[in-house]
Amino acid sequence: MTPSPRTDTLSASKARLKNAVHRSEAASRDGILERMFTFAFKGLVYPQIWEDPDVDMEALKLTPQSRMVTIASGGCNVMSYLTADPAEITAVDLNRAHVALGRLKLLAAKRLPNYDSFYRFFGEADEKANIAAYERFLRDELDEDSRAYWEGRDLVGWGRKRITLFSRDLYHHGMLGYFIGIGHFIAKRYGIDPKHFLKARSIDEQRSFFETALAPLFDKRLVRWATSKKMSLYGLGIPPAQYDALVSASAEGNMSEVLKGRLKKLACDFSIQDNYFAWQAFSRGYAPQAGESTGEAGPLPPYLKREHFDDIRQRADRVRVLNRNFTEHLQGEADDSLDAYVLLDAQDWMTDAQLNALWTEITRTARPGARVIFRTAAEPTLLPGRVVDETLDRWTYEEEESLRLGRQDRSSIYGGFHLYVYNG
Repeated sequence: MTPSPRTDTLSASKARLKNAVHRSEAASRDGILERMFTFAFKGLVYPQIWEDPDVDMEALKLTPQSRMVTIASGGCNVMSYLTADPAEITAVDLNRAHVALGRLKLLAAKRLPNYDSFYRFFGEADEKANIAAYERFLRDELDEDSRAYWEGRDLVGWGRKRITLFSRDLYHHGMLGYFIGIGHFIAKRYGIDPKHFLKARSIDEQRSFFETALAPLFDKRLVRWATSKKMSLYGLGIPPAQYDALVSASAEGNMSEVLKGRLKKLACDFSIQDNYFAWQAFSRGYAPQAGESTGEAGPLPPYLKREHFDDIRQRADRVRVLNRNFTEHLQGEADDSLDAYVLLDAQDWMTDAQLNALWTEITRTARPGARVIFRTAAEPTLLPGRVVDETLDRWTYEEEESLRLGRQDRSSIYGGFHLYVYNG
């Protein structure tokens, strides 16, 4: 019996993910953990991407001539990059759920009747009207693989179609959504409701809430025990190798202190009036918008802002979303043809061989002045001593600019932000 094209697609997707994550023998402790992560990563991980697109766009200096390649993740930043008016964006991802989400967002921008229906679908993501909109405007035009994903069913959803996530609050789901939900549950068990953080009216009040209510949670025995397990961060999409990098970067050598430090930056370094990442962490959704209970518009990612909707609708055809790894895609691109590369934190997963294969292709395809950005669990850039000098010497590491931009990243969960510029 000949496999269907969709079966071949699923098999290829699984193989790419295994190649990216698996480093250890299957029977070893780390090998078992890696395979458990691979199994978990097959589903939806990030309903919202956790990298700040405003920082990205400042670093990349996109122009109407820019051709860029990025990892798709939840698709938010891909959509937000369109506000900078680049010529072309190719978004790649090993996770078919992320590919399906990115394609759904792009089609929705083009086919939903107006901004309000688009915001209801992806900003609120908890209305039955979204399912009716999907059936009327999107289903018949969605590509076969994405339609099969959204109309498929899984045990996590108690047998309901995945598209119903948009009527059940998308941001409470996916591995990230469940991780945040567990965090809220544990905090409440200790008498702390994280949503009360959002009542703060100043940075000083935010800091006070963190120091008196949130920080002590990380000293609780249960929290320290749970975070000492590598599986505890699967909900953040962090595989065992990246967990080890995080712990080794900590002066205290334990994950509880690492997480406390990252949460402190999220809670204390930026006003909640301008940080939609904090709203996602502390309220499990976006801030109320104008016309709702506050009467004021809360912070949103660029692609969800009303003033950008028409531009995104007009430019959505400039984006391709592919189930592919970064190096594999670049092998099909021409020499000297790309201007911008967004690697997220994917290099934290990679072996030296994988890093060198990736940077060989980035260097071959880069135009003079091309820019690469990525984030790392630890603070320092991980490339020196791992990528061969012959390749890395063709790039300039913008250390001061990287530090400045890293301090501005409102998502706050990474140790370092890094910008490299191609010398040609």
